[in-house]
Amino acid sequence: MAKDRSQRDDYTTPLRRLFLGIVVLCLLGIFVVWRIDSPRVERFRAQVIDTVVPSMEWAMVPVTAAVNLVRDFQSYQRLSEQNQELRSELRLMRAWKEAALQLEQENARLLDLNNVRLDPRLTYITGVVMADSGSPFRQSVVLNVGERDGIVDGWATMDGIGLVGRISGVGSDTSRVILMTDASSAIPATIQPSGQTALIAGDNTPSPAVEFLENRELVRPGDRVITSGDGGVFPAGLLVGQISVDPGGRLRVRLSADFERLEFLRVLRYNAAPFIRDTGGIVGPERPEAALAPGEAGDG
Repeated sequence: MAKDRSQRDDYTTPLRRLFLGIVVLCLLGIFVVWRIDSPRVERFRAQVIDTVVPSMEWAMVPVTAAVNLVRDFQSYQRLSEQNQELRSELRLMRAWKEAALQLEQENARLLDLNNVRLDPRLTYITGVVMADSGSPFRQSVVLNVGERDGIVDGWATMDGIGLVGRISGVGSDTSRVILMTDASSAIPATIQPSGQTALIAGDNTPSPAVEFLENRELVRPGDRVITSGDGGVFPAGLLVGQISVDPGGRLRVRLSADFERLEFLRVLRYNAAPFIRDTGGIVGPERPEAALAPGEAGDG
């Protein structure tokens, strides 16, 4: 076995040397041919290039694909970096958008509080909502105005657009507002344009129910609901909301006030109309003594 291996090595070494010599001679020949400056050699070189180069396109395909792959990878990398930058800018823009929306809503509420026209006999004081009850069974908020500001139990509160509730509990510096959505809230109301009277009763849902309605056939979804003033608790004509119908067919009120964002509330200073004791005074002015009949004057 050792003899056979040595014989193979004896044949392989000369063949390698011969092949290497041939390759070196070919390369030297190509080099010499490419260095000769002659028209004939130039034509020969051109023929060689025209013959060999087109047939070598298959060899350039992997190289071209690899180059394109590298370029695509670099392009994707740049796109990924730009995408991350755009995402960060989008998050920043969302934060600015949320801040702008909050400022816009706050500004709108302040404008509403300043510009909404109410009964000229009504005056009001604006308070800031400090906290809410946080209970699903009692819906109320706390204002930063109280007895020192002249707040009285029972006064109505609005957010500048619609009725929110009534004062129920007054401290020296704060007061509590029971919202219309609370289960203990019941407000007499008038439904326009039919003029039907009803009671808007809260049930701890965003849309209070309409109860004790005289004639439901005259009421349509979208009808306007305002306070009627019955009972002397709330002044008449305050906007409550619009009539809607729940999936069960029950009439409810879609409140105009934005209960999701209660930040400022207007407390209406409302004193109910005084009780009329002298019924004759509403007919006309008192008659002068000279106009009285002699018998009446003598009786007086």
